[in-house]
Amino acid sequence: MVINIHDAKTHFSKLLERVARGEEVVIARAGHPIARLVAYSPPTGPRRGGGWKGLVRIGEDFDAPLPSEISAAFEPGRRGG
Repeated sequence: MVINIHDAKTHFSKLLERVARGEEVVIARAGHPIARLVAYSPPTGPRRGGGWKGLVRIGEDFDAPLPSEISAAFEPGRRGG
C-alpha cells in the first residue's frame, strides 16, 4: 500500500492497525516513496562480536598525533589552516 504524507498523518492509527496485521505501508511525497512502515520485530538474540573480522584494517598510525593544521580545527577559538 502506498499513501501520501497528508493521508498518513490523518489516518496514522488505522495504518498502524494494518501494519500490526502484517501489511507494509509505503509513505510517499509527490508520488515518490520516502519511508516504509513495517511491524516491529524484536531482536532474535544477543549480538555476537567478530562479524567484521578480517574485513577491517586499522593502520599502525591510528593513534598518532594529528597534523597541527587538523588538530587546530578541534581547539575552541582557533581556526585551522
